[in-house]
Amino acid sequence: MKILIAGGAGYIGCALGPKLLERGYEVDVVDLFWFGNHLPPEIGVIHKDIFDIGISDLERYEQVLFLAGLSNDPMAEYAPGQNFTFNAAAPAYLAYVAQKAKVKRYIYANSCTVYGYTDNELFDETRPVSSTHAYGISKLQGEQAVMNLTAEDFSVISLRMGTVCGYSPRMRLDLVINTMFKDALSRREITVNNPAIWRPIISMEDAANAYVRAIEASERISGIFNVASGNYTVGEVGDLVKMTLDEHLGIKVSLNILDKRDYRNYKVSIQKAENVLSFHPHHDVKRIVQNLIENMDRFKDWDNPLYYNLETLKLISAGKLRGVAEVSR
Repeated sequence: MKILIAGGAGYIGCALGPKLLERGYEVDVVDLFWFGNHLPPEIGVIHKDIFDIGISDLERYEQVLFLAGLSNDPMAEYAPGQNFTFNAAAPAYLAYVAQKAKVKRYIYANSCTVYGYTDNELFDETRPVSSTHAYGISKLQGEQAVMNLTAEDFSVISLRMGTVCGYSPRMRLDLVINTMFKDALSRREITVNNPAIWRPIISMEDAANAYVRAIEASERISGIFNVASGNYTVGEVGDLVKMTLDEHLGIKVSLNILDKRDYRNYKVSIQKAENVLSFHPHHDVKRIVQNLIENMDRFKDWDNPLYYNLETLKLISAGKLRGVAEVSR
């Protein structure tokens, strides 16, 4: 099977692509390579804007995955126009073209952030979404558009992901566990902005496995699925990061507990993904931290702006970053 991953040179794509190669799939990536190219040479690369992709470009693929777009609330607030273009219009356009090209399945990377702020309830995919902020709104718009194209000969799957954490060859340090890990090692302190807030967390390994399960599901399956490794309060995440670093590295870390308001508070049920996709997570917060410890020699440059998506976007907007790695093979 030949698969195209839009945005496949990003944080998740650089972990997913090699996994798909191991399973015998042919993989190409279309990307603007804002963060460089950390992909193995066996993956084909297409340096192209998604809106320049045409029907003829997709006719050779059986499945298309959309991992592109702006990836968090700070980026969306900094560049709201780009946010709605990349997160709402781009996935809709690519799904439309993919269907015209007779691609069999389209997989959309959504986020649990669409649930917004909930009152200590476990939400499944039937519950109302309530995000009132640019990122969550745009991700929901993208999902609604691609799901509308579902047809008997065109399977569409949307994965509402928890916050992905852990190591990737295209590393990020602006995600909750990764940030706590970096702060603990660099400053011996972990800041918890609001210990009571709930978040679904998913390890990089579990995230990649979720996409594999979606790719390998029956062609008759379409739908929206929550995927996470588990639900945690941010306070518990801080405790687990602190504990794991003490156990494995002997590092003593202090906690700085704040009481900042947050407009996101949600925990999700993954029962549908378990029952329909056979997605079963295997990694908790402690395992995510262990994974970071095992790979920490690969990302010790804590101040590298390429590890922070908003900082990279600012450099691109200022014309100071056009490409950070060779993208042709």
